[in-house]
Amino acid sequence: MNILLVGSGGREHALAWKIAQSPLLKRLVIAPGNPGMDKLGERVALKATDADGLAALAREMKADLVVVGPETTLEAGLADRLATAGIPCFGPTKKAAQLETSKAFSKAFMERHEIPTAGYGVYERLHEARQALTVFKPPYVIKADGLAAGKGVAISPTKREAEGEIERMLGGRFGTAGARVVIEEFMDGEEGSLFAVCDGQRALLLGGAQDHKRAYDGDLGPNTGGMGSYSPAPVFTPELVEAAERNIVAPVIAGMAREGMPYRGVLYAGLMATTDGPRVVEFNARFGDPECQVLMMRIDGDIVPLLLACARGDLTRVDPPEFRPETVICVVLAATGYPDSPLEGSIIRGADQNFGPHVQVFHAGTRRRDDGQLAAAGGRVLNVCARGKDIAEARQRAYAAVRKIDWPGGFHRTDIGWRAMEREAGSAG
Repeated sequence: MNILLVGSGGREHALAWKIAQSPLLKRLVIAPGNPGMDKLGERVALKATDADGLAALAREMKADLVVVGPETTLEAGLADRLATAGIPCFGPTKKAAQLETSKAFSKAFMERHEIPTAGYGVYERLHEARQALTVFKPPYVIKADGLAAGKGVAISPTKREAEGEIERMLGGRFGTAGARVVIEEFMDGEEGSLFAVCDGQRALLLGGAQDHKRAYDGDLGPNTGGMGSYSPAPVFTPELVEAAERNIVAPVIAGMAREGMPYRGVLYAGLMATTDGPRVVEFNARFGDPECQVLMMRIDGDIVPLLLACARGDLTRVDPPEFRPETVICVVLAATGYPDSPLEGSIIRGADQNFGPHVQVFHAGTRRRDDGQLAAAGGRVLNVCARGKDIAEARQRAYAAVRKIDWPGGFHRTDIGWRAMEREAGSAG
């Protein structure tokens, strides 16, 4: 098979790593990719938002499957162009991707289909949003309506801070993505991410993961795109997963089909485990980052038939995915100053060494200099992932690998997986 993979981050490196293991693969082209993917396939310098150029590339290479990594590609409408060309695409159409690209659309959709989520309001005018704060109780959850690279959510403990966040969002902090804000009821509980692959009519669960959004240890500092993750996530008990599949995943797939937007690709359901059962925090229309990295290392066997079955609209022809029994953890190495003003260009040494059979390092924001040295070229730069028999062993292996990478220009959290560690300690006690 000829496969085109779109994207350039750690999520796409993990997907490329997994796809490259398939015996079905003949040719893998990655656009635009990053230096970590050089040994996995051919890189083509096309932006992930260049839907016309990507569709032309897919036709030129006679792609049997296109796999979309980032949400920006979905918003650009690549799946729609590929459908016109008759090329299977793992990723939803622009309309279906609104589950992620517009929080206002997503909340209204959940309201129509009685999918459990937080109460909310949508506002375009500053005075209306300020007035709405009198209806909600602190802490206040403020979200930019559109895509904001994982940074468009603020949880403000006071009304004054909430007003400041609203002013910044409506004032242009996130461009057009913040032209509307969504104010939500705060949900108390533990959050996790549940993934399902979908063919427009059916869904198969891929299991869950937990990530760490805050920049610093102890869940302190600004929100980021994610500083680490691990899977499986103990918060996803069998009872919670069953309730989420019945009350959330199945109604979403059925509702999207009824509304003329059949959903094909991966559905990421960010869930809050509350005393009343799972409730939706948000939907993403693609694999999470860095959750994708730990999922790819847990899935056992060939992933390509699963992706192709979703793209062709028939999951009945493939077996459900199987998973390795280990726990996998991912530690994100980010550039100093991330998320607000990451410093680019610092030299990274040791990232390409062989860390052993239990560790994989995925590139997220790197470039290769003319002299061959690896340099930082983004906010989140490297993802150090490791398997272990439990969370403690996976953590030990991941952080041992982190210490072998020489990068003074970066930082990382040292407490990834702390919730799972506390659970393990509690059960052991």
